[in-house]
Amino acid sequence: MTANTERRLRKWNVICFLSLGYLVVFSNICSFSQEMPPRPVSVSLNQNLSFGAFYPGVSGGTVTITSTGVRFAIGSVILVEMGYLYFPAVFLLEGNPGTIVHLLNGPDATLTGSNGGSMTLHLGESTPGDPIIINAAPPDNMQIKLGGVLEVGNQLSNPPGYYNGVFSLMFIQE
Repeated sequence: MTANTERRLRKWNVICFLSLGYLVVFSNICSFSQEMPPRPVSVSLNQNLSFGAFYPGVSGGTVTITSTGVRFAIGSVILVEMGYLYFPAVFLLEGNPGTIVHLLNGPDATLTGSNGGSMTLHLGESTPGDPIIINAAPPDNMQIKLGGVLEVGNQLSNPPGYYNGVFSLMFIQE
């Protein structure tokens, strides 16, 4: 080999090495994806909180609906099955997977009866519990179930009828 040929070969090796170096750097840059931009969490009510039918009894007590849908009573309250369903409130959350959301229960709510009387509602725990980490990608959503405890007076202070009211809660996105 002549000296001229050797110089050309070394030059070719350097050019090939640099080209390969750019290829490696370029492929490393392209292999990382950008994080999804923040997206406000959307919340919608899917199902109201319902305590079903019950009789207050002589002294009253409480009726509880857990976030998993279990119903029980304490005191003289008698749970009855008259075709009225009971279930937790269900909210649908939509947002980027991995978004952290905190649920903050509002103040106690007053439920007023169609035939007079009132009851106090204390919001309970949610399923899943706090903090909530969104695990569904849009357009799918994640269910949040919320139970509560209803303070029931005696049969004079809580006559038979339909009781309803409004409660508030806040979903706080981190």
